[in-house]
Amino acid sequence: MSEVRRGPYAKTAERRQQILDAALQVFASRGYQAGSMREVARVANMGLSTLMHHFNSKEDLLLALLERRDADSPGQRTGTGDLIADVLSQARWNQTIPELIALYTVLSADSITDGHPGRDYFTERFTTVRRGFQEEFEKLRDAGRLRSGVDPRLAAGCITALWDGIQLQWLLQPDEIDVVAYLKAFPELITHPAEGTVSYQG
Repeated sequence: MSEVRRGPYAKTAERRQQILDAALQVFASRGYQAGSMREVARVANMGLSTLMHHFNSKEDLLLALLERRDADSPGQRTGTGDLIADVLSQARWNQTIPELIALYTVLSADSITDGHPGRDYFTERFTTVRRGFQEEFEKLRDAGRLRSGVDPRLAAGCITALWDGIQLQWLLQPDEIDVVAYLKAFPELITHPAEGTVSYQG
């Protein structure tokens, strides 16, 4: 059987992925501001001019990396319509991709600086995540499962902050911090269990 030759588009896509892998390593360890295109090129084992052929600027490279991050981390919904089960499923998935979580953590902190190219991305992302959680907590309230006095909007902000904060601690102390256990505890504090449910395993 003759060898199948890869066309120029396949080679270009492969080279772009190679660059993004290098950028992930550089930005996750040094941050966006400190990491340079030259360092990314060095880690990717190519010349700076070759890298610039694929990505015109560091901003283009960052945005492509964020897009890939979202593509590589699909929502891990269980299909049960259960908020807690979905959260724990996603948290377990995140623990299998520590480099991407480290990148997300570093870049989200970097994005508070003026002019950071990822600022709009993270602002929109946090807004979307909080809105999604608020809608879920409102459903629980309407079903009589949210404890009295709990504001769905505030609860949504709390679980969003908890998730990011506990993931940061997990990155620093992976042997001591159980992200799933923390994320399991919070909804249980503010909701009534549904009839016939069993406890979730961490």
